[in-house]
Amino acid sequence: MKSLAQIFFILVFTLTNSIWSSVDDKSFQEQSLLSVLYAQTSAEFSANNIQTYNNAKLALDRALVDKSWTAALEQDGSYRDKMPAIILDVDETVLDNSAFQARTIIEGLSYPNGWVEYVKEENSTLVSGVKDFLLYAKDKGVKVFYVTNRIHILENATKKNIKALGLPFDDDIDVLLMRDENGWTRDKTSRRTLVAKDHRILLLIGDQLTDFIGANESYVFHSERKKIADKYSDMWGTKWFVITNPMYGRWEYSIYDNKSPESEEAAEAIRINSLRP
Repeated sequence: MKSLAQIFFILVFTLTNSIWSSVDDKSFQEQSLLSVLYAQTSAEFSANNIQTYNNAKLALDRALVDKSWTAALEQDGSYRDKMPAIILDVDETVLDNSAFQARTIIEGLSYPNGWVEYVKEENSTLVSGVKDFLLYAKDKGVKVFYVTNRIHILENATKKNIKALGLPFDDDIDVLLMRDENGWTRDKTSRRTLVAKDHRILLLIGDQLTDFIGANESYVFHSERKKIADKYSDMWGTKWFVITNPMYGRWEYSIYDNKSPESEEAAEAIRINSLRP
């Protein structure tokens, strides 16, 4: 008999995947083949991520000196003397899950099918550049928080995977903040607010807009999402650092106006019509 946690997990994942409920898994996954190959084989992909984390080191040094510096929109009140911290997303920011994406293509499946089993293997590898950066931050006395939308029942496996890779992971307080833990939703705003309560957040690092801003602002049509990049132009590369993720994300959902395509053919037509020759 399934536990309440397992039942909740299944319901959440079913809702998460509902946008693709009418799209054939195999056909849908085949269209991501080049993106996954790029992530797994491209030297340029690795170089870009290393470049991002190298630049994040320089920003971290500036942030530590400047007591007025904060990267979080959620940072309120007096924070100058609070303990310095950084917040990172996990998937495709710290942990490289391209192996899971490759499996879905080969097996003709799509997320969330097989995701739980993959995470429980605890074999995700590192995004290029992240370990050097995080050890640098640790040496500077900066608290590292991992804010992820992995479901709460995967917390132990995620923690063990991160620790096995030799990344900083403090056990004095909860530094791994999961979706559905403490009632948290996909929107990471409340979790950033929690960290900001006792810490001065120096940098935010992620691969999705929601790693930096609220879901309501981010979940819009793709043309509006592009404007968000310009809106926060002074944050990118100074306080906010984006890791490249061509494999999946809200960017693709926004092309379909955050609605489920009727079929793979309909989805493909929307993709073609979204091109700007």
